[in-house]
Amino acid sequence: MRVGGLDGLVDPLLEALDVTPLGFVAIFVSVFAGAFVQGSIGFGLNLVAAPVIVVFAPDAVPAASIILALPMTLGSALRERTHIDHAAVAWTTLGRLPGVLLGAWLVSRLAPEALSLMIGGIVVLAVVMSAVSISISIDRRSQAAAGFLGGLMGTTSSVGGPPMALLYQHEPGPTVRSTLGATFMVGIACSLLALGVVGEVSAFHWRFGATMVPAVLLGLFASRFAHARLDAGWLRPCVLAFSALAGIGVVARGLFST
Repeated sequence: MRVGGLDGLVDPLLEALDVTPLGFVAIFVSVFAGAFVQGSIGFGLNLVAAPVIVVFAPDAVPAASIILALPMTLGSALRERTHIDHAAVAWTTLGRLPGVLLGAWLVSRLAPEALSLMIGGIVVLAVVMSAVSISISIDRRSQAAAGFLGGLMGTTSSVGGPPMALLYQHEPGPTVRSTLGATFMVGIACSLLALGVVGEVSAFHWRFGATMVPAVLLGLFASRFAHARLDAGWLRPCVLAFSALAGIGVVARGLFST
């Protein structure tokens, strides 16, 4: 008889998270990969992880995927904290608040398919404009606008990184990663508060997010080894590519969800 063995620990965990063993492994690996990407270019955790979570634990999205980003954003902000653009944090937060409120209202009112098509289309359009035109000036208005779109996207789809990443795509790597980390940390708190008010956050979501913290920390640690290569000229192409992937993924979610 196996008393207190590994099964005695794993089975209750899987039951509490309502996932199969395969699902747990797939989600854990995707969270690690997403944390590695975000730790490298400044965003991307839920771009990689959210689609996998949707497949194996659909009830966990968006709240749990937002929660597991908390240690990610905190770690990114602290690791290169001397490079944070503090004015950007303030102005994007001001812009994010109405975006979060609108996003929470849309989650409670609109079908997920309609939300996905709308948000994904905005991101794809922004990527195309960034790729074919000059960079957008970084000022109070553009920071507030990026915050608004990030709050709207983050609350409705858990993928809120592209607007800020596109705005800062021409800035040095440490500035991009640390500033996005700080703004996302504030934004996550706002999104969770708004989702909680409309009844979209439960103990299950907190439990799910907390369980994935080790994967987040491992990915964040591993990302430090990619900084030198990315900061040597690969950061902007990666930002554009992952932003486009984010938009296409969100659109696909709307087109093929049932």
